[in-house]
Amino acid sequence: MQPDSLAVVSQAKSCADLILAEFARLIGRHSFEHWFHRKSRFQVAASELTVHVASPFLLRWMQKQFKPAATQAARAVLGAGAEVKFAVECAETAPTGHAAPSAPAGRAAIATRVAPPTAASPAPTVHERGIARTGRRFADLSDFVVGPCNEMALAAAFQACQSPGMYNPLYIYGPVGTGKTHLLEGVYRQLRRTQPALQVLFLSCEAFTNHFTQALREHTLPAFRQRFRTVDVLIVDDIDFLDAKRGIQEEFLHTFKQLEACGRQIVVAADRHPRLLSKMGDELITRFLSGMVCRLEAPDAATRRNIVVRKARRLNADFSPEALEFVADRFTNNVRELEGALNCLQTWQAMTGKRVGITAARQVLAELERDCIRVVRLADIERVVCDVFGIDAAALKSDSRNRSLAQPRMLAMYLARKHTRAAYSEIGQHFGGRNHSTVISAERRIGDWAQRQLSIRIASHSLQVGDVLESIEQQLLVG
Repeated sequence: MQPDSLAVVSQAKSCADLILAEFARLIGRHSFEHWFHRKSRFQVAASELTVHVASPFLLRWMQKQFKPAATQAARAVLGAGAEVKFAVECAETAPTGHAAPSAPAGRAAIATRVAPPTAASPAPTVHERGIARTGRRFADLSDFVVGPCNEMALAAAFQACQSPGMYNPLYIYGPVGTGKTHLLEGVYRQLRRTQPALQVLFLSCEAFTNHFTQALREHTLPAFRQRFRTVDVLIVDDIDFLDAKRGIQEEFLHTFKQLEACGRQIVVAADRHPRLLSKMGDELITRFLSGMVCRLEAPDAATRRNIVVRKARRLNADFSPEALEFVADRFTNNVRELEGALNCLQTWQAMTGKRVGITAARQVLAELERDCIRVVRLADIERVVCDVFGIDAAALKSDSRNRSLAQPRMLAMYLARKHTRAAYSEIGQHFGGRNHSTVISAERRIGDWAQRQLSIRIASHSLQVGDVLESIEQQLLVG
């Protein structure tokens, strides 16, 4: 790092500390501890302050209650032109005490975890917080709530721990928030506990990519390959990150072959079935299919209730059984929604001092949920369907009756009726100027195919219509 860049980072650190102390003074220690202690992160970039909050359910409330004070604190340090915005915390953040790697020259970003200042001591510096920060805490398989939606994947994870190499690879897939990372972390932790002699490596696919590109840049590929091709167990999360990255796919494939030939265990996770990785090389896809492929589904009602009860016990809050039942019944897509709802209710109780009952749960969550609605447009459906089937929009809307185009077109019409408020005639007009009867026919046929569990072709693969619809809907609803 050049001297002028060091000065920019040092200045960003100082600004972050000053803003933090001023903000804590403005809102008071009680509010600071309830809303920001270990729950939020401040990020300073040039004249902009970003306050990262833990959940989308909290975003609107935090903006309403604390943006004026945050703006006042930021302008007191950064100047009258300082701006403040609130955002939902990302899964991976820049390391504390360092400039964010994506910040352009002259615009350093510093991310700081918020710790509560006390009357006896000033707010800790960024450097002090960096020293105090602990490493990643890995989930445990014993904490995984089992149900019909995930019991096979959990059994396979235990088997991979007991007999590494039996299922090679173990490929776990499912929608976001269903426990894929929990299982991978659990395998890592279990192996470290029960077989300490094994060399176990856990990382995300993005981290693997970053290590590879750094090795290319620094001409250290032999060291990179020695590191990744000699482990006993390789665990890689979000393997679908490799989609469309041919060079890195090739490197991962050779790593895969080397580990497989030596009988080493490979565990990966993705949000889609291997056959739906449309921009992945066939050799990698077939190797994923050669092991144990386990699907995680959205938790059923009984599993959601168990999850809510178990997570509520860990929170310092008083929930009524009816409130927990309401949360389990209201948020059905994934575990993260359940966690966000419980965190929101816990914060409400800390603010009011009242027990969280069914009435409070309804009011608080209904108000905050309105800001989290995902609006799906016809153009969104067109984009995702084209991406999954590897076709362009012009072909999707063409007059061709070729099965490779007619089936994706019918799927798009079916999804348009399900996820938008568009009329039959509007949908038909969007997808090539067709009349309303064509859309009605497509809706009925796709519904019938899904009910009968018929298959549809994607490239050289045949998949059940229900699985294809689920994959497309997952991509639609996460934006």
